[in-house]
Amino acid sequence: MGRRNARNPAYTGAPVTSDDIRRTFIEFFEQQGHLRLSSASLVPAELDPSALFTVAGMHPLKPYFQGVEKPPRQRVTTCQKTFRTPDIEIIGTTTRHLTFFEMLGNFSFGDYFKREAAQFAWTLSRDGFGFSEEDIWITVFAGDAELGLGPDEEAIQAWLDLGVPRERIVECPREENFWQAGPTGPCGPCSELYLDRGVEHGTPDDLPGADNERFLEYWNLVFMQLDQNPVGVLTPLPAKNIDTGMGLNRMACVLQDKATVFETDQFAPLIALGEELSGRRYGEQFATDKALRVLADHSRAVTFLLADGVVPSNEDRGYVLRRVMRRAIQHGRGLGLPTGFMERYATVVTELMAPEYPELHEQRELVRRWLASEEESFGHTLEQGLRRLDELIARARDADAEGIAGADAFLLHDTYGFPIDMTLEIVAEHGLGVDEAGFESLMSDQRARARSAGGRGAAQSGLRERAASLAGGAGFATEFVGYETTDAETTIGAVEAEAPDASDPTHPALSGEAGRRAGGRPARLLLKLLESPFYATGGGQVADGGVLECAGGGCRGRVIDVIRLGTDQVVEIEPQHGTFEPGERVSAHVDRATRHATACNHTGTHLLHAALRRLLGDHVRQAGSYVGPDKLRFDFTHGASLSAQELRAVEDDVNAWILESHPVRALSTTLDEAKRLGAMALFNEKYGEIVRMVEVGDGSFSRELCGGTHVRNTAEIGLLRILVETSSAANVRRIEAITGSEAVGFVRERDRELQQATELLRVPAERVGEAIRQLRERVRELERAARRDGSANGGVDVDQLAAAATQTAGASVLAAAVGVADGDALLQLVDRLKGKLGDAAIVLGRGGEGRVDLVASVAPALVARGVRAGEIVKAAAAVVGGGGGGRDTLARAGGREPERLSDAISAAQAAIEAALSG
Repeated sequence: MGRRNARNPAYTGAPVTSDDIRRTFIEFFEQQGHLRLSSASLVPAELDPSALFTVAGMHPLKPYFQGVEKPPRQRVTTCQKTFRTPDIEIIGTTTRHLTFFEMLGNFSFGDYFKREAAQFAWTLSRDGFGFSEEDIWITVFAGDAELGLGPDEEAIQAWLDLGVPRERIVECPREENFWQAGPTGPCGPCSELYLDRGVEHGTPDDLPGADNERFLEYWNLVFMQLDQNPVGVLTPLPAKNIDTGMGLNRMACVLQDKATVFETDQFAPLIALGEELSGRRYGEQFATDKALRVLADHSRAVTFLLADGVVPSNEDRGYVLRRVMRRAIQHGRGLGLPTGFMERYATVVTELMAPEYPELHEQRELVRRWLASEEESFGHTLEQGLRRLDELIARARDADAEGIAGADAFLLHDTYGFPIDMTLEIVAEHGLGVDEAGFESLMSDQRARARSAGGRGAAQSGLRERAASLAGGAGFATEFVGYETTDAETTIGAVEAEAPDASDPTHPALSGEAGRRAGGRPARLLLKLLESPFYATGGGQVADGGVLECAGGGCRGRVIDVIRLGTDQVVEIEPQHGTFEPGERVSAHVDRATRHATACNHTGTHLLHAALRRLLGDHVRQAGSYVGPDKLRFDFTHGASLSAQELRAVEDDVNAWILESHPVRALSTTLDEAKRLGAMALFNEKYGEIVRMVEVGDGSFSRELCGGTHVRNTAEIGLLRILVETSSAANVRRIEAITGSEAVGFVRERDRELQQATELLRVPAERVGEAIRQLRERVRELERAARRDGSANGGVDVDQLAAAATQTAGASVLAAAVGVADGDALLQLVDRLKGKLGDAAIVLGRGGEGRVDLVASVAPALVARGVRAGEIVKAAAAVVGGGGGGRDTLARAGGREPERLSDAISAAQAAIEAALSG
């Protein structure tokens, strides 16, 4: 029993580390029959598209709670790394909020319930952590008329039986003590444990569950006992589950007698590093304290995210990582920290946390590269952007405005890489706001592109929910036999029809059981087979196709998709004739040609990965993939494009391994043994204790954890040919390649094209390159001659073009696309327009043959008003996939997407008008 302390009643005076707390919790539940599972990645498994990050201890266990997968044991305990950014601008301003933290939890899948969960929590709180019984208070669900539920009497009785006085059991409303993951699905009341820190931290009337400093909530017990359907009706779950969560960092704050988490053992070294690098002291000034807290929190978050395979980008989780990194960089620069400070922070994080999370040590070089790259790239524009923002803030104050325009925020985002959160935070420090509606309007085009790609994802999510429902009600898991065979005699275990679209006259009007019996055949059926040879979509590999046929030919259907549900699967078919009924025997046949082509591409992907790591280094990691019968696409972490020589070297290595006829083997082994052997693993994949490892040859150059289908020998691939290497995201490259017959066909087509070139140029094949070079030089000579003759304006009427200029805020503005030969011709045209328009802002662009040229000119009088040619041309170039810059009065840029030239001109016009209106 610990002696009472004014700040933390549980503090005993003995040193307690975060490692001690984690070990005490885990070992206690292991003694209670719980299996310890390692922390899952911060990137949710491929099968859970519902969230960008792992946000709770139960998140990786959702398939067990939903009944989609069978848990390894009914009792489980974890210490799960989690990441949340609901209000990133709050981080640093308070001493409580964190983005990255560890969540301790114990879970029961249909085993024990409220009484045992309460007993475990009470015993560990009292005997394990030394809390005094009279300092522990409990909250329970008070009931809710709208839900039709009364108080949680079962929980109340469980606590009373443990000796908790009724006056220390507080009933709280739905908002505090009823847990729901979403509008539908498993839910239930919860019970929370609070530590009474003493009346000196509040008033005698304070109670837990309210907003006060006296009571500290440290453990939440969720009783999943209900299921809510789409119309809000609650029904009891057949199996009642337990999900609990205890924040490790909050518990460390209590047991280490610290006022805030930033003084605990996981944070203090990071605060000290900031003090050392900045020469300032924590606790002396709010602005310094905020920056040091931001750096301590964000450095932990970005180090773990990078180690788990997230890379900075402008979309989805990559964007979230980037905004956290850039916020940290901004605060570090504000403290005057030296270049490379993010790497110093990551080193300390790794030293502190790698004993529990070895991936930090394994990926330390990768983390270092990403941090150095982002700090360098953002550092180049941060100072310029901050100067620009200072000007905007000063201008807003001088005009007595409420804030800065949305167009200005968009310019900061698009030109200087400022996340809108960062702009909002900095502006708020000066008592100003941002026209967020205007900003969102200017972002709409980019968002529209993202939404256009998301429609199919929503449909796929709905299909997955239907498949999960069918699998959950089937009562069995399909056995996948597709590694051994492509043909199987099996039984239909369950059937569900996907509702046909009534607006489509080609779809029958009836669906489901009634439709089948009435002769109406649904356009799509979801089936569950007892055994299946069909590979389900996963690991980047597409699903198998094939056919299902009833015994005796009474029915036939084409397999169009196979939905993976953890270790289970559901088959989607397009019926061709007959009906499919549960219990019917069917023959399942995989399309062998498609399976083999896909296998060639999958093994080719492994060889490509190995060749890239051999050439470029161990920082190369898979960041995404597509493996189908037509091609392979491989995204990998690397900070620069590959030269033609490097691509040839990679291709040569792969084809050498193919010609050497290496055997390809798939082995089952333990996860620890696979790691010992150096097997590559996917960052966002969830692995069990037993894993499937695919190795090529003796495994010395390729050994990966993989559930996909592969060839038996590399010779089956025949040939791999790289088609293209491009950028997929910041510091992520993408290679597309083909193998087998597709590669042979590609080579034959190139031979045919080469033959055509020899005939057109009238030279032998070995001289085609030289002949083309001579032709290009002749074209350049003719273009130079045309410019000398004054005809390079391509027929552009300069007077008519000048007349198209508009007046904005008292200034002439001209932004137009013109048909001239090249960028030099644009410059000549701009010079002629300047003489006609006087004090003007001019942007001209031309496009063709896969290239865009842009020129911007701004009169000095307009530069003084905030219009800068370099910023304008950058905004335009970003739209066409390029870049550039120059002086405030004259700048040039280029791009690679001439089809978007008109959008670029519009962006330039908007940027000019925004600068003038500011």
